[in-house]
Amino acid sequence: MTSSSLHRPAGRQTADTRREQEHLDLVHHQIAVQRAEIDRELRAVLREPAGTAQGQVERGTAAARLARHLAALDAAENGLCFGRLDRTVGDRLYVGRIGVPGVGPDDDPLLVDWRAPAARPFYTATAAAPQGVRLRRHLHTRNRRVLRVDDELFADLSAVPDDTRLSGEAALLAALRQSRTGRMQDAVATLQAEQDRIIRSPHTGVMVVQGGPGTGKTVVALHRAAYLLYTHPRLERSGVLVVGPNSVFLDYIGQVLPGLGETSVLLSSVGGLYPGLLARAEEPPAVAEIKGRLAMAEVLERAVRARQAAVTGPVDVAIGGELVRLTRRFLTDAADRATEGGVPHNLARPAFREAVLDELADRLARVIGDIEAGFEEVLADQVDVAALERAVQQDLAGVFGDDASVYDLRAQEPVEFAERKADWLEMLPRDPVARKLMDLLWPVLTPQRLLTELFTDPDRLAEAAPCLTEAERALLLRRPDAPWTLSDVPLLDEAAELLGSDDRVETERETARRDARQDYAQGVLDIARASRGDDGPAEGDERLNAADLVTAEQLAAWHTGADLRTVAERAAADRSWTFGHVIVDEAQDVSPMTWRLLVRRCPTRSFTVVGDAAQSSDAAGSTSWQEALSPFFGTRWRREELTVNYRTPAEIVVAAAPVLAAIAPDLAPARAVRDGAAPPCREGTTAEDFPARLAAVTAEAAAACAGDGGRVAVIVPSADLDRLAPAVAEAVPGTSWGADADLEQPVVVLTVRQAKGLEFDSVVVADPQGMLDGSARGLSDLYVALTRAGRSLHVLHPGPVPPVLEDLPVHATT
Repeated sequence: MTSSSLHRPAGRQTADTRREQEHLDLVHHQIAVQRAEIDRELRAVLREPAGTAQGQVERGTAAARLARHLAALDAAENGLCFGRLDRTVGDRLYVGRIGVPGVGPDDDPLLVDWRAPAARPFYTATAAAPQGVRLRRHLHTRNRRVLRVDDELFADLSAVPDDTRLSGEAALLAALRQSRTGRMQDAVATLQAEQDRIIRSPHTGVMVVQGGPGTGKTVVALHRAAYLLYTHPRLERSGVLVVGPNSVFLDYIGQVLPGLGETSVLLSSVGGLYPGLLARAEEPPAVAEIKGRLAMAEVLERAVRARQAAVTGPVDVAIGGELVRLTRRFLTDAADRATEGGVPHNLARPAFREAVLDELADRLARVIGDIEAGFEEVLADQVDVAALERAVQQDLAGVFGDDASVYDLRAQEPVEFAERKADWLEMLPRDPVARKLMDLLWPVLTPQRLLTELFTDPDRLAEAAPCLTEAERALLLRRPDAPWTLSDVPLLDEAAELLGSDDRVETERETARRDARQDYAQGVLDIARASRGDDGPAEGDERLNAADLVTAEQLAAWHTGADLRTVAERAAADRSWTFGHVIVDEAQDVSPMTWRLLVRRCPTRSFTVVGDAAQSSDAAGSTSWQEALSPFFGTRWRREELTVNYRTPAEIVVAAAPVLAAIAPDLAPARAVRDGAAPPCREGTTAEDFPARLAAVTAEAAAACAGDGGRVAVIVPSADLDRLAPAVAEAVPGTSWGADADLEQPVVVLTVRQAKGLEFDSVVVADPQGMLDGSARGLSDLYVALTRAGRSLHVLHPGPVPPVLEDLPVHATT
């Protein structure tokens, strides 16, 4: 006998729900008690004087910890308790989003966190391997009310059924059949055994999770982030980075981790990984492919070196009426010394500047010394001293300005060489010629300036990129005002590493701000003292005021607010932040230069890589995990596979199978767990009628989904989005499209890139041949588009249907 789901008689079920409601009420009461205690503690921490800088850090850390705890309690409010385990030995165990201790210190917990080892049988127990479980109960709740329960009994262990049976099948299928809301929900109540196994895998090293459409790759990725933070608390300090394909996808998954109470996870697309910049523009595939190559790291390194005293001969400098020559050998040696040990460009500039100014001062001091020596010879020959003195004074005025005092060469001893050089060293930093020289020989560069000047200047690009062909370099040329693209972000990050950031100016500004706060605080205390007289309190007056209790430094520190930003917020603002773990979704589309960026973000190389090689549609991506990962991780990675398709009905899996076979003949589709979808169909039309017919088909799909609030997606070739989306929007008011497409609208028009990782009730695939023609990996684009639907799929093609879709039934028109 296998485990079975039981639907109890109405009376019994009412009794069950009543008992579960009592337990849920007790859990919520205990959470309210916790919340009040934490709130009091947080207020006390924020009122405490910080005093020293160390005290400020400790206060901020404590406040952030308590704020995170409060956020976790608030986030767990909806769907707090979703499961119960009755064990063959021991008491029952309730499973929920967070752990809640018992009322008394010795009481069993009221709720066990779903990530705790004790909760694992809720996801993995089967009749073949019950793991000490007699009954598994799924609680269906809304807000704080228990609606119903579904039970699975593991009664007869003599039979050994198929171990692949779904855990909580009734609850899982009920969740899968619900209409989409435009936002992904967490799956803590319906995770399956193969998903749970991957989620709980050790976090060290690199794990690749290969899974076809609908296998729950993103669910696994997000719940793994929450699990790692629970089991490895130290990760809260460094955080977890989750990288998704685009901003639409991030909006789609944005509620999952906050709903699990996690605030130490940064969700970002590649376009958002450079602080202060959100790149959304896309480039032609050929350009994106070139910018994604690892060779671009060498190109940028050469581009930076070309800005470091890269002269072809000596440099003559006219300062103070004197001509000084800096040899090429000196400049090259100074540059080599400044960058010795790999010092970044901007951080090496002060050393190079010091060397150049020292050389200029030395040579100028010698020039003046030569003038003095020549004058001594003139005196010996009794030449017109007054005339020569006037000539020398003119030279000195050119050097020192009109206020230079008369230099009486007859009456004054020659100035020592060291003193002359010291004078020059004091003057040269302010000299406009010297400053212009430094900007020419070693400019301060930002990543944006470096890339702009590189990609707008054919000569610079040719010098930096001899590894590229002339035609490839021509593709990289752009206008100075062109927007930053997704492919530019890894290059900007690489440039930032090569250039470095000289933070001395910001440090000086912060010091000035701190001094200003302290001066203000001192003024407040002075006023307090003045209010009682300069002689202090009168005899017998024991009253104290602020001036008796604190110093100006302490008062200033008290008014410096604790940093209550989450780890994710702080990490998002800091390009040099290093994460404890990185999760990459849709990783098959990640370029080599992006992998290089991500490895910098996690030097320990602790990664979860999630994707499907058959869905690799980006020109800079990869169709082989070995090809993608070996340059960065060698052979130090392991592969797991998701084999069950939970989202896509069997009918749609069959329809997409010929496309998958054309992409990867040896790759079998994941096993679908449900069927019953409307039969997928195709419909031909003419190019002239195509926009109007697409709008009509979409309107029909929207009407069919309107009854239960379902969502419709129209997936179009990228080049046709601006032409087709308005036609659909005219027929279906409220249709959303564009970079900020709103997935909560009933109808949304998306490109294939935007649709990756998403799911909808009904999907209309527009112009499949256009998808095939618009990309070097058009089959993958088409495969992605076909596998987004959970209920119905309609393919509309202007002109002949692509061969891979010939077996689709033709839409029956009335």
